[in-house]
Amino acid sequence: MNRLYELLHNNTGPPFPWNVTKNPDPCSWKGVTCSPSNSSIIELSLSWFSLSSSDILSEFCKIDTLESLDLSNNHLSSIPDQFITDCGGISGLKVLNFSRNRLVGSLPTFYGFGVLEYLDLSHNYLSGTIGLQLDGLNGLKTLNLSDNQFNGSVPTHLGKLNLLEELELSTNFFQGDIPQEIANYGNLTLIDFSVNHLSGSIPDRFGELSKLKTLILSANYLSGEIPQFLSSIGTLLRFAANQNKFKGTVPSGIARYLRNLDLSYNKLNGTIPGDFLSSSNLQSVDLSNNSLEGSIPANMSANLVRIRLGSNSLSGIIPSSFGMLHNLMYLELDSNRLNGSIPPELGSCQNLALLNLAQNRLSGGIPPQLGNLSNVQVLMLQFNNLIGEIPFQITQLHRLQRLNMSWNSLTGSIPASISSLQSLTNLGLQNNNFRGPIPSSIRSLNFLIELQLGKNQLSGTIPELPPRLQISLNLSNNQFEGPIPHSLAGLTQLEVLDLSDNRFSGDIPDFLTQMTVLTQLLLSNNQLSGVVPKFGPHVNVNITGNKGLINITSSSSPPSPKKRNKVAVAIVIAVAAAALAVGVVALIAVKVSRRLYRINDEHLQSGEDLHQPQVIQGNLLTANGMHRLNIDFRKAMEAVAHPTNIILKTRFSTYYKAVMPSGASYFVKKLNWSDKIFQLGSHGKFGEELEVLGKLSNSNIMTPLAYVLTVDSAYLFYEFAQNGTLFDVLHGRLGYDMDWETRYSIAIGVAQGLAFLHGCPSGPILLLDVSSKSILLKSLKEPQVGDIELCKVIDPSKGTSSLSTVAGSVGYIPPEYAYTMRITMAGNVYSFGVILLELLTGKPAVSQGTELTKWVLSNPAQQNKWDNTLDLTVSRKSVAIRSQMVAVLKVALACVSVSPQARPKMKSVLRMLLNAR
Repeated sequence: MNRLYELLHNNTGPPFPWNVTKNPDPCSWKGVTCSPSNSSIIELSLSWFSLSSSDILSEFCKIDTLESLDLSNNHLSSIPDQFITDCGGISGLKVLNFSRNRLVGSLPTFYGFGVLEYLDLSHNYLSGTIGLQLDGLNGLKTLNLSDNQFNGSVPTHLGKLNLLEELELSTNFFQGDIPQEIANYGNLTLIDFSVNHLSGSIPDRFGELSKLKTLILSANYLSGEIPQFLSSIGTLLRFAANQNKFKGTVPSGIARYLRNLDLSYNKLNGTIPGDFLSSSNLQSVDLSNNSLEGSIPANMSANLVRIRLGSNSLSGIIPSSFGMLHNLMYLELDSNRLNGSIPPELGSCQNLALLNLAQNRLSGGIPPQLGNLSNVQVLMLQFNNLIGEIPFQITQLHRLQRLNMSWNSLTGSIPASISSLQSLTNLGLQNNNFRGPIPSSIRSLNFLIELQLGKNQLSGTIPELPPRLQISLNLSNNQFEGPIPHSLAGLTQLEVLDLSDNRFSGDIPDFLTQMTVLTQLLLSNNQLSGVVPKFGPHVNVNITGNKGLINITSSSSPPSPKKRNKVAVAIVIAVAAAALAVGVVALIAVKVSRRLYRINDEHLQSGEDLHQPQVIQGNLLTANGMHRLNIDFRKAMEAVAHPTNIILKTRFSTYYKAVMPSGASYFVKKLNWSDKIFQLGSHGKFGEELEVLGKLSNSNIMTPLAYVLTVDSAYLFYEFAQNGTLFDVLHGRLGYDMDWETRYSIAIGVAQGLAFLHGCPSGPILLLDVSSKSILLKSLKEPQVGDIELCKVIDPSKGTSSLSTVAGSVGYIPPEYAYTMRITMAGNVYSFGVILLELLTGKPAVSQGTELTKWVLSNPAQQNKWDNTLDLTVSRKSVAIRSQMVAVLKVALACVSVSPQARPKMKSVLRMLLNAR
């Protein structure tokens, strides 16, 4: 062990966990397990040892008593032939784990290893086809090759004794039919072939697998019908075949023994069998996004926990027997043709966390019994024919976070007791018949980020509103009148404000120009007058239908000669009267707009910002000599003391442009601390986290070059991105006409950056915010993923009771964040899917209060007719471009799947994007 000790000590990252001086006995070392008598080493677990040299691997093989060798989560790039030769001679070696390394090349041929039972090579970069490399592993019981780059057909030579029990090949490039020969391994309990390119049908011989417990075939190109024989495998507990091309009907008895069934996103039709939901084992079923019709079976098992039947063509009433499902947590029946009333019995489902009945034909009133759903967090009733008032009992659901009753025929007033919904983040009541004022108590909804009240008959004074509103405030198509109220001035985080189609009069107040996050301002069809104030170039302002307004900064085309003669005198008089004031404003505007991305943020700067921050500590992170010479902390702190150097402001950060004495420009990013959610136990911990990030090397991520700690904040240094953010280029003031090649290159670059972060050997780096505003462009084809440090320094659970109010930007937030408190890789994939939709449609993530994902998914033209979804200015260039865009659109739709489990991993997303061309 002395030789092994020296080799490991010299080839692992600090701190090295073994100390031969304090603990000379190897059996006491971390990761070493000895026999009961301590006479021999039988297990080595060197996971997370930062091993990078493959040359030392054969040294492990000198321990001839070894039974288990775990080298997972390291930096190894290859398995040397010498290792195969030497370790293949160990008579008792049963477990070999190389998962989550950086292995490249083809699969080694495993000579020897006669008793090896467990082989895990998952989460690497192995490629090529698999033939006879594993045929000599006669004792093999578990094989995991998932998340690599293998291609060709599914391997069938997996040990001559056919002892295999678990076979995981997911997330590769395997293609062709599923081989019938897999059924030769009669002991199989787990098969996972998900996220490949497999086609054809499920082999008939799979019916012979009498011990099979889990069969996962998701995200392939499988077709044909779901075979009836699956209902005869008494051991089968989980069957997932979602995101394929299966057609035909749901087989009777398919759920007889199952606990979990997922057949979503296929082409299944016909009716749901009457006994389908009655199996006592069944806990979770997902048939959403098919073409099923008929009624929902009334006979249901009391053990059901999740039922997803949305996006079909189901009709009839909602069975009252749902009220017997006391374990039910998720019920989704949206986007069907269900009619009748909402059964009051649903109020008995005490564990319901999500109830989605949206987009049906339901009528009658909202049952007060729904107020008994004390655990419900999401209640979606929009797009139905519901009538009556909002029951008082609904406003007592204290855990409710998302409530949508829009597009119904509800009446009465908005109850003042709505203030009891203290966890509410999203409230949708638009397109009903509500009358009267907005209750002043609504101000106390501290976590509300979206408020939709448009298309009602509301009137009266607009009260102070929740200050955290972000996604949208929609008061359009009501009966509000008088001046635009100053009560809106406090909504400094708001992105969309819709006051159109009311009777507002007077001037457009200047405070609206100081809402720096605002991207959409809709004031059309009111009675406003006066000169339109100057808004930032990132704000889309609609003022049509206000005859008294004078827009002296309009960039629209000049009027025709006839119209010009009629309005010329009025315009000249108006311009002359305002000339002096406008001149002053223009001079200031020109001065401020000299910097490319600067925003008007003075009103957000406290007096302290005008003074140079007091530096506690400054450290360089980069090893690049040029950056180390250029970065001057004093000069940077001078730059951040002046609001005029602000070029970008996000929810979590403020970016400054700092020009160093050498003339080089850098981003200096201030982390905003106002929410008191940063988890910096100490300055040292913060520095340690940044040291790790500073060592990352990938051209598609923004890695910190240095940092400065001050008394109350922190500043990070980055390379300057001359082209601004993806949002600026795609939607904003820069106004580039991006061709498909550029958009595709950006999509690939961002996917590469995210895949790198998710696959970091030291553990995945998750992003708190993935949006087009967090993607910066060094050039139009060189995107960089920013804000990678946020998840390291922010603890969302300490800032709010709802993760959706902290994590992400509006329009990019995964739906599950509304009722979870965990940032996930699947959540990042969803956000990236929204970015793909932006690139494909040319539309922002939120437009006029509607999220892009909802618009795309509700587009009736989406069924193989994508022209109304794709950006026509790009897709019509050629048939080849349109074909590529459609292929990428399918990837985007997979990313924004409602179910986190159905979303592909970033590595698979990157692969699918590369294959789209």
